[in-house]
Amino acid sequence: MNNTKRTGTRGIVVYIIFMAVTMGIMILLMNGFGNSASWMTDKEAEECLAAEQNIKEIRITPVSAGDGSKGQAVFVVQEGNSVKNKQYFISDVGAFRQKLLAEHPSIPVRTAPLKEESGFLKALPYITMIVLVIGLVIFLMMQASAGNANNKMMNFGRSRAVVADKNAKVTFNDVAGSYEEKEELQELVEFLKNPGRFTTLGALIPKGVLLVGSPGTGKTYLAKAVAGEADVPFLSISGSDFVEMFVGVGASRVRDLFDQAKRLAPCIVFIDEIDAVGRQRGTGLGGGHDEREQTLNQLLVEMDGFTVNQGVIVMAATNRVDILDPALLRPGRFDRKIVVNRPDIRERKEVLDIYARNKPLGSDVDLETIAKITAGFTPADLKNLMNEAAILAARNAAAFISMADIQASLIRVGIGAEKKSRRISEKEKRETAYHEVGHAIIQHVLPELDPVHVISIIPTGLAGGYTMSLPSEDEMYISKKKLKAEMVGLLGGRAAEELILNDVTTGASNDIERSSEIARKMVTRYGMSENLGPLQFGDKNEEVFLGREIGHARNYGDRTADEIDIEVKNLVDEAYAQAKEILQQNIDILNRGADLLVEKEKITGEEFAALFAE
Repeated sequence: MNNTKRTGTRGIVVYIIFMAVTMGIMILLMNGFGNSASWMTDKEAEECLAAEQNIKEIRITPVSAGDGSKGQAVFVVQEGNSVKNKQYFISDVGAFRQKLLAEHPSIPVRTAPLKEESGFLKALPYITMIVLVIGLVIFLMMQASAGNANNKMMNFGRSRAVVADKNAKVTFNDVAGSYEEKEELQELVEFLKNPGRFTTLGALIPKGVLLVGSPGTGKTYLAKAVAGEADVPFLSISGSDFVEMFVGVGASRVRDLFDQAKRLAPCIVFIDEIDAVGRQRGTGLGGGHDEREQTLNQLLVEMDGFTVNQGVIVMAATNRVDILDPALLRPGRFDRKIVVNRPDIRERKEVLDIYARNKPLGSDVDLETIAKITAGFTPADLKNLMNEAAILAARNAAAFISMADIQASLIRVGIGAEKKSRRISEKEKRETAYHEVGHAIIQHVLPELDPVHVISIIPTGLAGGYTMSLPSEDEMYISKKKLKAEMVGLLGGRAAEELILNDVTTGASNDIERSSEIARKMVTRYGMSENLGPLQFGDKNEEVFLGREIGHARNYGDRTADEIDIEVKNLVDEAYAQAKEILQQNIDILNRGADLLVEKEKITGEEFAALFAE
């Protein structure tokens, strides 16, 4: 950027100087190179002769002007001890000479031969001006094109890394939760601050740290916090910034990145979405000679090759660690792999405290409850949730954010915006009510499922209604019994339609899709099939690399595939039968709940639980 500005400034200066020189030359040519003579009439010539008392001599030079009467007169005048020549153009040489002989006979008069004024000399100033202007335009155009080409060629292989602003420093105090992650990264900070304490014991500074986690869990923010805690330069770049269509550009940018990092050492180089450049080699249809693999090879060499990167720590983030090249993950390159998990209920409360810090909250807002109902949310999701709540409050011209705004934003973020203006028939409204109450009854009856929080038949997003649960605690593992209960809960809406309406609708399509996916994972991935046993069928990373999938077949035969389909169907049928049985046992609550939902369109979990108490 600075080079471009300097080039543009030099071009402007050259342009101004060149135009000034051109205008000066034009003025000199058109005025006879300093000739201060002027045209005179006979009367003016007489006045000039009368005024000049010390004229020693007059020289007359005729100039051809059609009739040959025009010319130039030079008055040689004595002024003190010096002699000056004063030049004039006269309109009639003959009349002027006669006037001198008659009235001033004492002044010597010399007449030079006839001076012919050529047409070329007359046109020379104008020709010179045109040539200079054209040359100036061509020169500036060539300079501009050459400068742009040089800038592009010189910067094409340069790294696009951005050095973080030190004024916007992020520390571990700004990162909510992630206690274990911050504890592991604290060692990097100590390495950068006081490396001697480790080197005296023979410890080597880690060359690379790989942050692995779902999107939005705060991997980039943690990397910034490490740089802020250590107070070292932080260079950030995306993995996709290395790869170009021209061969060798990516490798050149990698070299330039590490050259820049060595000059700033100690520093941290952060590569976001490293899977864009770090995928396993030899997995594409183009073989191993494509641009991406050359870029990866250069990155491997820079991280742990013949050169020594003293004081340069490479941090990278990805959510697809399973597709990275093994050479990138070995010790000496990415020495540490830190998994950044989704926050638990306590960490979600801390994240909500941070994002609610500058927002006016109503007295009814309970961040503990929000942390409970947002199980599985990442910090990015929670930030978006609070932002949407603030937007809803501003839309309603409220002075503060209420709990209703946060619950509405939760529905908007998770499901979609409620379409209250959409007009639906009473028949569709009652069908949706029975469908949603069918879900809610099974969630209330089965102890493995979370309690009901809200039931609504207001069209929201792509759904005609929804049943939202309130998780009581975070779970790391899911049991077989709970997976079966989830399938029963998903099929409760379809079972309610069949029991009450003696018909089924397309509203259960998503429920059927999700329950079928759970059943297939139970059989093929979790080993929960009674007949097939604890075996995994198929590759977890199917169709990640097209080239690999073409050369590899599935790891089970056709007979096993038929058995898998049978097992999946049996699990779904069993869940559907159990859902119908539960609803038949609570048919009265199903009818009363649907009537209440049709009347209010949205009921809370407490209102629904009161139906069972009655």
